[in-house]
Amino acid sequence: MKFSKKILENGLRVITVPMKDNPTVTVLVLVEAGSKYEVKRVNGISHFLEHMCFKGTTKRPKAIDISKELDALGSQYNAFTAQEYTGYYAKSDAKHFKQIADVIFDIYLNSTFPEAEMQKEKGVIIEEINMYQDMPTRHVQDLIMELLYGDQPAGWNIAGEKENILKMKRADFLSYKGMHYLPEATIIVVAGDIEKHNVGGVIKKMFSRIPRGRKPPKIKVRESQAKPVALVKFKKTDQTHFVLACRSHDFFSRKTPALSVLSGILGGGMSSRLFQKLREEMGVCYYVRAHNDSYTDHGFFQISAGVDNRRVGEVIGVILAECKKLTAEKISTDELNKVKEYLIGNMKLSLESSDEIASFYGLQELLKKETHTIEEKAKEIRQVTASKIKSLAEEIFKDKKLNLALIGPFSEKREFLKILKF
Repeated sequence: MKFSKKILENGLRVITVPMKDNPTVTVLVLVEAGSKYEVKRVNGISHFLEHMCFKGTTKRPKAIDISKELDALGSQYNAFTAQEYTGYYAKSDAKHFKQIADVIFDIYLNSTFPEAEMQKEKGVIIEEINMYQDMPTRHVQDLIMELLYGDQPAGWNIAGEKENILKMKRADFLSYKGMHYLPEATIIVVAGDIEKHNVGGVIKKMFSRIPRGRKPPKIKVRESQAKPVALVKFKKTDQTHFVLACRSHDFFSRKTPALSVLSGILGGGMSSRLFQKLREEMGVCYYVRAHNDSYTDHGFFQISAGVDNRRVGEVIGVILAECKKLTAEKISTDELNKVKEYLIGNMKLSLESSDEIASFYGLQELLKKETHTIEEKAKEIRQVTASKIKSLAEEIFKDKKLNLALIGPFSEKREFLKILKF
C-alpha cells in the first residue's frame, strides 16, 4: 500500500494513504504529548486535556455542537492518550472528508476549555479512574508499570491521581497545550478514499500559519533491577489477574521482529504454547496473552492471565518453565513458520479499515520518524530465525529481569517471590 509524506514549512508532517476500494476516510491527528511529558504536579493533564478538547471551540462553543455535527455525518470519532502521544480522529463515509477534517482540526487548534465544563469533567475523569481500578485485567497493567518504573513518568498512571485532577486549573491546560501542541510535534494522517479531495489544501489552510515553538523533551527513563520483584494488590475476586514481565528492548531495537515472534510462540492464537498448556491441558484460565510493550526509550516483554485463585502459584511456575524451554532448545521449523504466518496474517487482517491504516502509519512516523509498509514489516518477521529466538530468550528470561504484578485475594508477596525464578 502506497503512502505519501509531506512536511509544511512550520514542521507539521502530513501522511496520506489512498485506499481506492475503501468507502471510508479517517482523519487522525497525533501529537507528542502524553504522561511522559508531564511533571508530577500535573500528572494526568495530557489525558484531561484530551477530554477538554471536546468541550467547545471558538467555532463550536458547546460539546453538543461537536458531537451533534459528527453524529449527523454518521461518523465514528474519539480520542486517546498514551505515555508518549495523544490522538484525535474521526472516520466517516469518504464524501464527508472536509466536514470531519474541519471538526477534528477545530478541536485540536481552537479548544476554549470552558471553566464550568472543566469542573464537571473532573468528576468524569475520577469515575473513569474508578472504573479502571474496578477492572483487574486493566488495572494490573497500571501496576506493572508502577513496579517496573516507580516514581518517574513511565511509572505514573496516564489518567493521573485523583488529587491532581481535583487541583487542576484552566491555566494549567493553556500552559501545557502551549508547550506541547506544536506543529513540529504533530502529524496529520488521512487514509481512505481521498483521491477526489484536495487533502493537502484543506490541511494547509488550517495549519500553515501555526508557528513553531520550543517543546520541552521527555524525561529519559531510568531502569534499575538486580533481583526479581513483585507487587501484590489485595482484592476480593473470583480469579487472580497477573502480569509477568521481563525488561527487554525499545521501539528502535532491531530485535523487535524477533520479540513479536517470541510473543507469538507463547501467546499467539489458540495453538500457542501457553494457550494449549494453561487452557486446553490444565483448564485454569480463559485468557492468556504475551507481547512486547515497546516505547521510544524502554520496553518489556509481558505475559498476562486471569487464573483460578487456588492455582496461581502453580500457573506462574508453569509459565516460567515454558519460557525456560525456549532458552534451552530451538523452536522447530514447522512451529516457527506457523507463528510467522499467524503474525503476518493477523497484521494484514487488522489493517483492512482506514482508521487502523491511519494509526499504523501515523504512530510509526510519530515515534520513529520513519515509516515502513506492511510488506516491509512482513519481510522483517519472515527473516527471524530459530537461533535468534533462542538467543533472545536467553537474554531476557533472566531472574534479575523478572517482575510480577498481581491482583487477587492475597495480601503477601513473600510466597510469590519464592517462585519467581526461571
